[in-house]
Amino acid sequence: MTPMTAESKPMSRMIEAERINAYYGDSHVLFDVSMTVREREVVALLGRNGAGKSTTLKTLAGVLRPRTGTIRFENVPIESLPSHGIARLGLQLVPEERRIFGGLTVEENLDLAALSAAQPLLLADMFAIFPRLRQRRNSYGRSLSGGEQQMLAIARALIRRPRLILLDEPFEGLAVNIVQNLLEVCRGLAVQGQTFVIVEQNVRAALSLASRVYVLNNGHIVFEGGSEDLRASPEVMNRYLGV
Repeated sequence: MTPMTAESKPMSRMIEAERINAYYGDSHVLFDVSMTVREREVVALLGRNGAGKSTTLKTLAGVLRPRTGTIRFENVPIESLPSHGIARLGLQLVPEERRIFGGLTVEENLDLAALSAAQPLLLADMFAIFPRLRQRRNSYGRSLSGGEQQMLAIARALIRRPRLILLDEPFEGLAVNIVQNLLEVCRGLAVQGQTFVIVEQNVRAALSLASRVYVLNNGHIVFEGGSEDLRASPEVMNRYLGV
């Protein structure tokens, strides 16, 4: 696999959202949300169910267009771009629903994801990251376990060599050993320089991976700081995360 080595230079801003307001129909769901993610950083977006976390990821990825506010990806304005245009710039969303193709094999799912990538990773590279997918390469997506489907969903994003990956609830409903395996993979990728934003209900898992955190409550950012800062704020943990 071609190494994604992190260079020893100050981390530049990869994506910046400023005063984002988003709606579902007439329902106002994000209120002046501002956040910054720097190159080679892992950022967690936390909050209770319905806080607006997944909506924030969808807005960054262009699935939902903000009513007002600006989003810049590597200094390019993207708030008006369609989701496929944003994906071409190097931002990949791994949705909570995974959305793999059940009627295609693991290998076919990966081949399809690679088709529109300028320089996709080799299948051998993906199978080195996820050895289980090598074993299941000829299995249909619908026959995979939940953990295997999540591995495939992440692999489909990785094969396109994204600059930024948005992970929406990647550990939901998975056994503890599978969560640990996925955490190890994500940590390894982060060490190599991959940038992530992760939305996750498993606060402990998210904080073990992320260096910095935003906490959302009812569509408002109510906390921003380092993971250690959040751990040292029991009032915030209890009030907004139920921990």
